[in-house]
Amino acid sequence: MKIRVGFGFDVHRLVEGRELWLGGIRLEHELGLLGHSDADVLIHAICDALLGAANMRDIGYHFPDTAGEFKNIDSKILLARTVDLIAEKGWRVGNIDATVCAERPKLKARIPEMQEVLAHVMGVEADDVSIKATTTEKLGFTGREEGISAYATVLIEKD
Repeated sequence: MKIRVGFGFDVHRLVEGRELWLGGIRLEHELGLLGHSDADVLIHAICDALLGAANMRDIGYHFPDTAGEFKNIDSKILLARTVDLIAEKGWRVGNIDATVCAERPKLKARIPEMQEVLAHVMGVEADDVSIKATTTEKLGFTGREEGISAYATVLIEKD
């Protein structure tokens, strides 16, 4: 079996008038993430990590923010398409280890739901999707609640 690892990162600004989507689920919050799609930073980081592991460039290359077809798109669709793209090269998802960095909202109670949703989209077990949440202790743009960032490391496999 051949394996590869990939790393992904994404960040979006928090603004009024947008829904907050993280890990494929909608969270109640007074601010949402600004972006061409639904701006789900966790899914975008995972997509970048998967594409990087398969040596297939990045999310912006495959799903450009200049394309109208991706305007306000549900990022779960982008994740499913990413899994299909790597499968075309013979790769499948092994596991995901991701971290969301946000002061608010607190995410701990919603992580199991995110794991289930993302696992379903990628066709893996929920146990193969690790999601952690942290803050920056009030430091930087995240600490000032100006945005949310996410990091993802993935392992992909090929027979």
